[in-house]
Amino acid sequence: MEKLRIYGGKSLKGRVKISGAKNAAVAILPAALLADDTCVISNLPYIDDITVLADILHEMGAHVELDREGTVRINALEMNEYKAHYDMVRRMRASYYLLGVLLSKFGKAEVSFPGGCAIGTRPIDQHIKGFEALGAQVNLEHGVIKVSADRLIGNEIYLDVVSVGATINIMLAAVKAEGTTTIVNAAKEPHVVDVANFLNTMGANIKGAGTDIIRVMGVETLSGCEYAIIPDQIEAGTYMIAAAATGGDVTVTDVIPKHMEALTAKLLEMGMEVLEGDDEIRVIAGQRPRKVNIKTQPYPGFPTDLQQPISALLCIADGVSVVTENVWEARYKHMDEISRMGGKAKIEDRVAIIEGVEKLSGAPVTATDLRAGAALIIAGLMAGGMTEISDVEHIDRGYEEIEYKLVALGADIERVDENGKARRLKLIQSSYGEKARAIL
Repeated sequence: MEKLRIYGGKSLKGRVKISGAKNAAVAILPAALLADDTCVISNLPYIDDITVLADILHEMGAHVELDREGTVRINALEMNEYKAHYDMVRRMRASYYLLGVLLSKFGKAEVSFPGGCAIGTRPIDQHIKGFEALGAQVNLEHGVIKVSADRLIGNEIYLDVVSVGATINIMLAAVKAEGTTTIVNAAKEPHVVDVANFLNTMGANIKGAGTDIIRVMGVETLSGCEYAIIPDQIEAGTYMIAAAATGGDVTVTDVIPKHMEALTAKLLEMGMEVLEGDDEIRVIAGQRPRKVNIKTQPYPGFPTDLQQPISALLCIADGVSVVTENVWEARYKHMDEISRMGGKAKIEDRVAIIEGVEKLSGAPVTATDLRAGAALIIAGLMAGGMTEISDVEHIDRGYEEIEYKLVALGADIERVDENGKARRLKLIQSSYGEKARAIL
């Protein structure tokens, strides 16, 4: 298994381009199966979750061409497979979107329970509730979710809890159903809006995305289209936090500043300077961060996916901070790892009480999930000495070329392969400006 070695204490400075949104892309790629022609989707992050998903769609019979620059062409006209087996879906959680897509496309679907990060119980009861309200029968047999319907008919569906996955899955199932489907208490996250916009570009009729009531007027057919994914809110937030953690001066580009308002407010509260442009945000850290209290909430509240990175930053804040995780349980495993580095935190159920220290020290740590891995990278960047992070495959699922981007900002990182061979990165001058390049 590969590892990352970080030699901390370097102040990050410069500009970093943000990739397309992972959480939008993993729903939009399956949604392209509903089109009667080719969909060309650009600004994809070239990460493990996307390459795995492209392989799944290909194995199911779709024609998929994914290039290294983040553009995919998908044509599912000849696809006739409605089953996604465990060996296909075990590596990613978002494979459950295949349920809504295949149910809409074929009137039936069989998908094994998905894999992904171990960050607590992630039930799909709201997904099932939505499918049943549309007229589908749902059975769970030996770890396989089976859904089928002779006809899908629009209905009003009230979600008992705000669920991004259920909101998107119901939209996918309802987009070609008869009549109108109304989703009440819908999730409002930017990637929910992006999926709705993609479906509308194909000819769907969806209104209200971004509010808590979404109406889906069923259509008979969807056509191919060209579409660009929105920027990744969580990747942008990770680099903004990294700037604050290292006393840096970093501008994240190709972002939507409105999506970052909850994080921006907290960074300002911590004493950072945050400057917004039309499509970029600059974070200038001129002092030790002040303590803050954070409560994660569905959008537009503070995102749960940034809780782990910012709680790493709070480990060096001046004072005691309180973080309350209201979305997922079991999302403080990274704090056990950061304690090896000198971090001080007391975990009580969903609450972390973090006592800031002046400095962390490098240590061997393990990434237990995607965002925990990002938190450990931030901890390593601001720690003294060398931090070695194991199980980096979690990080590779969601961050495109993270060590290259960080080296371009001044970090000192190397990737170590399973044979113990280190791949150093250094800056080179090219016609495109400074870029990081691997030196074996």
